[in-house]
Amino acid sequence: MLEKKASTSVPIHDLLARRWSPRAFDATKPVAREQLKILLEAGRWAPSCYGDEPWRYLVWDKSRDPEGWQKAFDCLSEGNQKWVKNVPLLMLSCAGSIFANNGKPNRWGQHDTGAASVSMALQAVALGLIVHQMGGFDAEKARAAFNIPAEYTPMAMIAVGCQAAPDTLDDEEVKKKELAPRARKPVAGRFFEGAWGQGIQL
Repeated sequence: MLEKKASTSVPIHDLLARRWSPRAFDATKPVAREQLKILLEAGRWAPSCYGDEPWRYLVWDKSRDPEGWQKAFDCLSEGNQKWVKNVPLLMLSCAGSIFANNGKPNRWGQHDTGAASVSMALQAVALGLIVHQMGGFDAEKARAAFNIPAEYTPMAMIAVGCQAAPDTLDDEEVKKKELAPRARKPVAGRFFEGAWGQGIQL
């Protein structure tokens, strides 16, 4: 399988370096229920403001609920549908906007939901699975199809499964993205010290 370990300026934990977002999924390998249980447990223990746990996730296992999976698939952009057709399990992260304990606005809900998602993405690496989070989907279509309450914002569709070789991708543009090297901006371009725009010196 293709491994695209991050080329870091200093060593970081192997789980972090190995996590990336493949598009080549093995359609013949479902996500075991025990694996899913572990992934969700990892998400459950993510940090959140006041311990509110504002995240909610919809889960569709293609082998158990093909109709639900298809409804979720139909919410994806055309570009994502090209490769998600082989994904055995889809999830949709939704962020709450109201604190459960006092009914006040929770402006940290989206941040906390992202923390839960990355916790699951890293746990997936440890389990030998792959995860690809997507912004390319119709949030309002998903809201209507799955009766998502108004106080929850659909954030990302998440593909989960086992990796396949890049040559299993039948779209050349998708395959090109799969094989492209990973890159990130320098630390000082995104992390400031003392004042906005003042890149940290390490």
